[in-house]
Amino acid sequence: MKIALTGSDGMLGREIENAFKEVELVSFTLRDFDVTDLDKTLSVIKETKPAYVIHSAAYTDVDGCEHDPEKAFLVNGIGTRNVVMACEEIQCPLIYMSSDFVFDGMKKEPYNEWDSPNPLNRYGVSKLMGENYVTSLTNRFYIVRTSWLYGKRGKNFVDTIDRFLSEKKELKVVNDQVGSPTFAFDLAKKLKELIGKGYGTYHLTNTSHCSWYEFAVEIARLRSSRTRIIPVTSEEYKLPAKRPAYSVLNNTMLKLEGLYELRHWKEALQAYLGH
Repeated sequence: MKIALTGSDGMLGREIENAFKEVELVSFTLRDFDVTDLDKTLSVIKETKPAYVIHSAAYTDVDGCEHDPEKAFLVNGIGTRNVVMACEEIQCPLIYMSSDFVFDGMKKEPYNEWDSPNPLNRYGVSKLMGENYVTSLTNRFYIVRTSWLYGKRGKNFVDTIDRFLSEKKELKVVNDQVGSPTFAFDLAKKLKELIGKGYGTYHLTNTSHCSWYEFAVEIARLRSSRTRIIPVTSEEYKLPAKRPAYSVLNNTMLKLEGLYELRHWKEALQAYLGH
């Protein structure tokens, strides 16, 4: 089986390459083709003739999207539209990677796949824009929402905190945003299991949840660090893009398909940090 992958040099893309070694994976980066170029996207995917396309290429800088919304909408919205159109040309199913940031965080319990999106920031709007192109232009799709992603290659919260623990005596970390940290390696393996199952929207995250503060405290515990970690509010630690206060995703569709949930986020973090 041949699978095409966009964004193969990203954090998730590299883990997908590791997880899909048993299949013929054709990896593409921005150097190969730009998804915002419709003609090039059509020609490359038609020439590749994959059985599936995993579309993980994206502009993921949340605050960057706030400063440059046109780039966000072009890459995450129009770029996704172009990939969908290419898939439709060859009647190939698409796996589109989306985000918990399509939700506003007002719900007090985990979001199900059928809950109504209402993004708070331009990154979330751009990812929802991509979702809407997928659902309106094809009926052969998997929309996969994940959250708080970290992995071995790429800027992420775990590596940032890990570095600060060796550099600083105290850290201020937000305590009023709650989500499910997700190890990109675990997500990639589950994507492999998902392909061939029923089409639709899926939430894929490591199980259970925490605040960013609790996440940082667990990293410090595993590193036996004496750095003092101080909980602060989002208002105190103001960033350009507003984040949802509660964006925990319920992996309901995964369970209904008879697939096991991903391991607990603490277990995944231990594996990532080498414990």
